[in-house]
Amino acid sequence: MRSLRWLGLLALYIGAQLTGLALAFPFRSEGLATTSNPSSVTAPLFIIAVIVIAPLFILLLARRQGGVVALRQLILLGITGSLYFTLYASMSLVLPGPYPIPPVAAGMVADLALPLAAVVSVGLYLALLMEPQWYVVDLVGFLAGGALIALLGISFALLPVLILLSVLAVYDYIAVYRTKHMIRLADVVTDMKLPILMVMPDRAGFDYTRARSLAEQREQPTEQRAALFMGLGDVVIPGALVTSAFVWLPATPLGGGVGANLVVALGVLIGSLVGYALLMQLVLRGKAQAGLPFLNGFAILGYVVSFLLVYHSFGFGLSGVL
Repeated sequence: MRSLRWLGLLALYIGAQLTGLALAFPFRSEGLATTSNPSSVTAPLFIIAVIVIAPLFILLLARRQGGVVALRQLILLGITGSLYFTLYASMSLVLPGPYPIPPVAAGMVADLALPLAAVVSVGLYLALLMEPQWYVVDLVGFLAGGALIALLGISFALLPVLILLSVLAVYDYIAVYRTKHMIRLADVVTDMKLPILMVMPDRAGFDYTRARSLAEQREQPTEQRAALFMGLGDVVIPGALVTSAFVWLPATPLGGGVGANLVVALGVLIGSLVGYALLMQLVLRGKAQAGLPFLNGFAILGYVVSFLLVYHSFGFGLSGVL
């Protein structure tokens, strides 16, 4: 079972990517894009700034008395709010309504997605608050990850998203291997049992609430560690290129009616999976690794190769304005 833990993380990784693909166009039709100019090369700067600043803020607050408790509540509330909006948007696609409530003249409507999304979001919040077992953390991370992949893909066209992946790959390398503050952040987040890390234990009965700290686990040989971990950002960031390619490239029909945009999107996913395989080879040796240089780098390579094979152009579908 221990040797198969990486397959569990792989299933979560692929599942979140495919969920993002499935939600991309419905989210776009609902107007959920977070930017008004997706082609602007400055569009990802805010996301980059948040990703760079947030870890420093978390580490600073965690040093203060009561800081971890306050921070955990703040992050949980933020996750719950985000889950509510994305679950509502997703449920609205499959549930009936809204439909009018008599008398029609009163203008009242019933929307099943509204209370159901609220119940699920609050239920997950309470589960994370009271009993944050690994499967609850992974479920929330999976749902949030799939929605974030779709949102980033519809919010950033190809050039901005390539800039996003490139900059964050370099940042992750520096943060893990040079300053090492991302390793300290992982220790803090693991202790808070938040769905910012995806967890794959060696057995189903693993009690995440009583697990050793990540720092303590790193001191053990890999085969003796109770679980493997992957940052949610390692799932979401390369996934943004998958959905961006799907949304912004021309859907030129290929054999069997499959769109060229889907083929390139899957090419990006396959590329990132090559990076995942190489990354896991290093992770299983026992040392913390920066995921984004591998995942983003090979996702970009997958995009370049699949785009050339499908569209036969060196333009790579790029356009952007300042």
